Amino acid sequence: MTDQIEISLMSSLDAIASKDWDACAAPGDGRPEDPFVTYRFLMALERSASVGPGTGWQPSYLVARAEERVIAVAPMYAKSHSQGEYVFDHNWAHAYERAGGRYYPKLQIAVPFTPVTGRRLLTRPGFEDIGQAALVQGAVEVADQNRLSSLHLTFCTGEEVAAGKAMGLLHRTGQQFHWDNADYTTFDDFLAALSSRKRKNIRKERAQAHGFGGEIIQLTGDDIKPEHWDAFWAFYQDTGSRKWGSPYLTRAFFDELHETMSDDVLLVLALRDGHPVAGALNFIGRDRLFGRYWGCTEYHPSLHFELCYYQAIDYAITQGLSRVEAGAQGEHKLARGYLPNTTHSLHWMRDPGFARAVGEYLEAERTAVAEEVEVLTAYGPFKSTAEEDDHD
Repeated sequence: MTDQIEISLMSSLDAIASKDWDACAAPGDGRPEDPFVTYRFLMALERSASVGPGTGWQPSYLVARAEERVIAVAPMYAKSHSQGEYVFDHNWAHAYERAGGRYYPKLQIAVPFTPVTGRRLLTRPGFEDIGQAALVQGAVEVADQNRLSSLHLTFCTGEEVAAGKAMGLLHRTGQQFHWDNADYTTFDDFLAALSSRKRKNIRKERAQAHGFGGEIIQLTGDDIKPEHWDAFWAFYQDTGSRKWGSPYLTRAFFDELHETMSDDVLLVLALRDGHPVAGALNFIGRDRLFGRYWGCTEYHPSLHFELCYYQAIDYAITQGLSRVEAGAQGEHKLARGYLPNTTHSLHWMRDPGFARAVGEYLEAERTAVAEEVEVLTAYGPFKSTAEEDDHD
C-alpha cells in the first residue's frame, strides 16, 4: 500500500485546503485533542511571520496522498538552529561539528515554540499505520537525499514512539509537570488531597496574590478584546526578552489568535485600577488546558503562581477538564500540585557512527529521566495513604 502513496512537500499551508489538513489533525467532530496542530494555529504562525524566512523555522509540511486523497500530514520545518524546540540537542550539534560534520540545517517535525505532547504524524481515521509509515519514510528520504544531518519528531505520543522505533528511529525521553484532575468539584477538594503543609502554603500564596490591589479575571471567546492583546503583548515581550533575548512570536501572531482562535484561548489577567498589569495565556483542548505564556509589567508576590497555576486549576475543575499542562521545566510546580510526566521524541541521524553514539547516550539518559521522575513524584505534595487526614 505504501508504494501507492504519494508524498509531497509544501512550503505554505496555502497549498492545502484547511478541511483536508484538519481531517487528519482534528478528525471526527473537528474538536482536536489540542489546537496546536490545527490548520488555524499553524497558519497563524505562518501568516504572522513567526515562522518562515529569517526565523530559522522554514515550513516544509509533509502531505501523503492515496488516490489523490489526503490521508496524512505532518508539520515539518527545515531548521537552521535549535531554538524554540525545548528538546535540547545543542551538545549533539557541537559534537557533530567538532568531528567535521554540518549539523544544520536539519528537519524538525514539531509545533514551533510549543512543548506540548500531541500527535505529530497526523492521519485520517483508518489510515494510522500506513499514514505514519509513509510520513516517516518520506521525511527520512527528504533528509537523506538532501544530505541533512538529522530528523527530529518532538513531543510525540507514545503510539508514535512505538511506530517510530519499529522503523528504526531513536527514542528520547524528558519530563515536565502536569496537574491531573481526580474528579475534584472545587479547588478545596484538590487542597484536601494535599499534605497539611503544602495546603497551607497554597492558601497563603493565593491570599497574597489576591491582595495585590486589584482583581483577577478569566477571558475567552468574544470576551477577549483587542486591547487585551495589546496588554498581553507587553507582558510577552518582557518575558521573551529575559528568557530568549528576543520573543519568538510576532505581534501579528496575537492578532491572528484574536481573529481565528479566540474560542481556543483562556486569557487570565490581573487588573489594577482597571488596567492589566500581568497575564497568563492558556490554550483549551478537548480535555486539557495548556499553559503557554506569562508576563507582567508590575511585580507582586505570588501573582505568577496564581495566574499560571491556580487559575488554570480553577478553570479545569470548573470545566471538567482532566489535566493542566504547565509547559516546560520548572520544579517549583511540584509543590503546587503538578507532578512529573514523561515526554517523548524520536530522532534519525544520517551518519551511522553518529547515530550509534547518540543511541548510547539516549539509553543512559532514559534511565536517568525515569529515576528523576520517580524521585520527584515521591516528593510530591499529596498525602500518602498512611498519612492521617489533619484539618487546618
